[in-house]
Amino acid sequence: MAKNDPYAALRYKEFNTFLIVRFALVFAWSMQFIVIEWQVYSITKDPLSLGIIGLMEIIPALSMALFAGHITDQREKRNLLALCIAAFSLISLGLFLLTWDVVVADWSTRTILYGIYSLVFFGGIVRSFFGPTIFSLVALIVPKKIYPNAATWSSSTWQMASVLGPATAGILISIIGVHWTLCFVFGLAMLALIVLFQIKKKPVLNPKIGEPVLQSLKEGVRFVFKTKAILGALTLDMVAVLFGGAIALLPVFAQDILKVGSEGFGVLRAAPAVGAFLTMLTTAYIPISRKAGMKLLGAVFGFGICIIVFGLSSIFWVSVVALFFSGVTDGVSMVIRQTILQIKTPDNMRGRVSSVNSMFVGSSNELGAFESGLTAKLMGTVTAVVFGGTMTLITVITTGLVSPTFRKLDLTKDLEEHQKDEH
Repeated sequence: MAKNDPYAALRYKEFNTFLIVRFALVFAWSMQFIVIEWQVYSITKDPLSLGIIGLMEIIPALSMALFAGHITDQREKRNLLALCIAAFSLISLGLFLLTWDVVVADWSTRTILYGIYSLVFFGGIVRSFFGPTIFSLVALIVPKKIYPNAATWSSSTWQMASVLGPATAGILISIIGVHWTLCFVFGLAMLALIVLFQIKKKPVLNPKIGEPVLQSLKEGVRFVFKTKAILGALTLDMVAVLFGGAIALLPVFAQDILKVGSEGFGVLRAAPAVGAFLTMLTTAYIPISRKAGMKLLGAVFGFGICIIVFGLSSIFWVSVVALFFSGVTDGVSMVIRQTILQIKTPDNMRGRVSSVNSMFVGSSNELGAFESGLTAKLMGTVTAVVFGGTMTLITVITTGLVSPTFRKLDLTKDLEEHQKDEH
């Protein structure tokens, strides 16, 4: 195998199967979220109801995250993921029934709405298990020496599915309607479940099976906070998402500042996703393990600059370019962060570390949208975006100055050690 083989991870049959499962799941989940938003707003005509959807999902997802990590470290990963997919398929089936006139013809709007919210809440619980289970499983499928390449292809698959899912949902709603679109989502979930069983069961590598829950959770959190490489990577990502959340304000820019309407809004919304996806594919050919700390700092710094440029721009094509490169830099940081997490996390703690990661990233996504809306109301839209980008730059500079260990982080030696161990 070539030293910098861009297809190293793809040469493992089970990893290819894993990518199919991951694509189907992310595609289905992102489709379902868009369909739910559309249906709920159609029923209520109340924007607040859209906020409640996010709240119903994020509250259980964050509340259960650490416990889900503990369970993941105690259980066999393939079968646990199968349980998660089965639960997700039941949610999809429930939503399919709640949008079927034959079933809900005599139901009140409030009853249907509460039924949807309940299923979304249940979905938040399932979501808390998906992250740590998938993160742990991929580490058991490929050798440690090709973790960076596996992280690149896995992140690229996630990015592609998260872009295509909402777009497909919008098209299918207009062609076959909400009800049958949810049937399509259910079919994707079942397909993922069937394909998953092409992956063999994996050994449980945690020597502390049966460890008390609280002790296990404390150990996981303590490990993250004492491992500077992981803590630095998570903190940078959280701050970038929290303060650089210009995406939440795109409707305002499209309608009131750039005045480009719904078509322009679609282009603006797609630009960062396209940039991130292309970058992730490129990183398969360009190793990012050398000087990973400086590359991550540089990527997040570049992200902050792009957000500031976007905030100050009143020219449509400049705004699109700024958002495209915000996606490019975000794609680099995502691959490096996933590589750091995979390499620096012991096999017996992957579930708990991934759960802490999901808490950092998940909470910052929701809080980032709230922060953007709040600062836009207090400062004005442009000032809010520029403020967010500036806070991102300050965080990067502070991290680089305060943590020379993180600045000098290089994953090359870790990968070479793993390679020696496997030989």
